[in-house]
Amino acid sequence: MSQEEPAQQPSELTASHPAQHAAFESHNSVQTSLEEVWYLKEIQFKPDPSGPSRKYKIVTQNFNGPCSFIAICNILILRDKIQIQPYERTTVSYEYLSRLVAEYLLTACPDVDISAALSVMPATRKGMDLNPLFTGSSLFRPAGAGGELQLFEQAGIKLVHGWLVDPSSPEYEVLSRTQDYDSSVNLLVEADYATKGNLVVAEDVASQEGGPSRRDSAYTLSADEQRKVEDALLIRNFIENSPSQLTYYGLFTLASELEPGALVALFRNSHLSVLYKSPGEDGALYTLATDQVFLHEPSVVWERLEDIDGGWSTFVDSDFVRSSPAGGDYAGHTAESALAALEQQTGALTLADRADEELARQLQAEEDERSREIYARRQREREEKDRAERERSQGARQRAGDAATRPKKKSECLIM
Repeated sequence: MSQEEPAQQPSELTASHPAQHAAFESHNSVQTSLEEVWYLKEIQFKPDPSGPSRKYKIVTQNFNGPCSFIAICNILILRDKIQIQPYERTTVSYEYLSRLVAEYLLTACPDVDISAALSVMPATRKGMDLNPLFTGSSLFRPAGAGGELQLFEQAGIKLVHGWLVDPSSPEYEVLSRTQDYDSSVNLLVEADYATKGNLVVAEDVASQEGGPSRRDSAYTLSADEQRKVEDALLIRNFIENSPSQLTYYGLFTLASELEPGALVALFRNSHLSVLYKSPGEDGALYTLATDQVFLHEPSVVWERLEDIDGGWSTFVDSDFVRSSPAGGDYAGHTAESALAALEQQTGALTLADRADEELARQLQAEEDERSREIYARRQREREEKDRAERERSQGARQRAGDAATRPKKKSECLIM
């Protein structure tokens, strides 16, 4: 399953429009350079749960950037395996980080062939081909030469997912046979071919016809084909009911299997993120908030993983206390420091640099707006769920009270 497929590029400009072609090339080069450089954010973290907090600079993600590579780097940073120098720097490039990771692999695995892991590293900028098994939280099929899995193994990073099928569910028997995502999708394709395209149908087509679409119902299935179709229907039901690639059974499995203080890479929603299990009795699961929109939000460090769709998730700070992000480009700054930062950024820029800076600000403003919308929506969803839960509880108490105070009929009395 590929992650973060690159967006389609605009159609090529012909040579008859050199000015447009030059403008497109300039914009494309600016976009590429911005995507290859990431801002650093300072957080507090305890590498030893029993020890004191320390300051770290984590890598933030922009433009739907390379979450796979950034997750690997942030885990190595929080484990003190790689260090970004000097500490005062505010940005870092892919070239710089890739050298750090390569040097770490060479020193950590001196007697191991790491060529496959090194060769797959550039691909982490666009995504990784990961194929999870639905029967184990740390089970993945290797893709190609298996360089993706070797990169995690040789970096000492555990790769996990929560896209697990419940053993008590009707889908478990078939998914325990197909095991992984790619094999399950292949069975869907085979069943759709056997039914002449009647298995996999767009929902809008089905709804327009008032029921399941039948483009060609004239087909006869053998016993093996019939079983394959029945299995495919169960697989389709499981995939459609877990669009976030996380199930409650998988969430509970991760919470029970991970050791307190564990830092691992979580595969979810075709992305990778840093997953941390807090120490102590709480033992909650948190993902590292690496979105660049929270760059100047010191109170937003982790996001608590509480349900499969994010409706109950909350942002917390370095001490795992619920946060209240302020929002805006210069959140976390005072008025004086924001003005000084702006003057410092723009004072020495050339005209070309200012154009690049303006483009970056425009893109960042769009990211900020999306972040505020996501945060507001989650707040509304949590409030709605809380209100519905209170109403259900009040209704249950009311019914129980009515039952207790209602006079009993004679037939309900028991005479001893």
